[in-house]
Amino acid sequence: MNPDDRPPAWLAIARYEAAGRRRGTAVLTGLLSAFVVVFLAFFPAFADSGIDMDAYVEAFPPAFRELFGIITIATVEGFLAVEFYQFAWVILVGLYLAYLGGETVAADVESRRMDLTLAGPVRRRSVVVGTFLGLVPLVLVLNAVLPVVAYLGVLGIGETIAAERLIAVHALAVPYHLACAAIGVLASVLFGRAGIAQRVALGTVFALYMFESLTALTDYDWLGAISPTAYYDPSAILVNAEYDWVGGGILLVGSAALVALAVVRFERADLTG
Repeated sequence: MNPDDRPPAWLAIARYEAAGRRRGTAVLTGLLSAFVVVFLAFFPAFADSGIDMDAYVEAFPPAFRELFGIITIATVEGFLAVEFYQFAWVILVGLYLAYLGGETVAADVESRRMDLTLAGPVRRRSVVVGTFLGLVPLVLVLNAVLPVVAYLGVLGIGETIAAERLIAVHALAVPYHLACAAIGVLASVLFGRAGIAQRVALGTVFALYMFESLTALTDYDWLGAISPTAYYDPSAILVNAEYDWVGGGILLVGSAALVALAVVRFERADLTG
């Protein structure tokens, strides 16, 4: 191959990273698909129980409702938002992506594979950008497959849901998930050991989620703007059809800033120790 025909180093790294996650992506997509179908299977019995679900929700403490984004659980949209999206999509997938991001650079530095990578004509910035972009296909696959599964699942239990709301909840999840991955990549650069970076990334994402939820009902709610969850609310999207596209843009800019910070830090890092 002519050297001029080779893809840029960052693209080659991104392809390599994404290819290594194909099986994991398929498994995770399958598990989450089964997860949403199982939850939806419970909704008919839940809706026919005769309990006033809205009154039941009102009995919850405000802090609890804020923590789990509960607006209503009497409709299939509210039920999906609370039982699946606020838990699985915001917390579990967000933490998982932060965990994967924490492994990216640090694992290669720790194992000394990074020395081989940088021995070629590869800039350090290409390594950081490529490893981050290697997580993008996972995010895109999850957010392309799950709305289809959720929509068919809702139809399967005899309910209806606005397709545009499901599309929006996943379109706006992409910036949120990328922000979680970017937090992980930054942690991976800041800490030379993968295990430490992964724990820091997990702790950071979860702490930010809790911080934003707990400050939302106080006079200091503006402080919650540092958390990615402040810009992504599945319940508001599914129940009230409120689409925060500006928030999605802020998350994309924030993700780019975190990756840029990781690039600056990695270019100055001493890898000899």
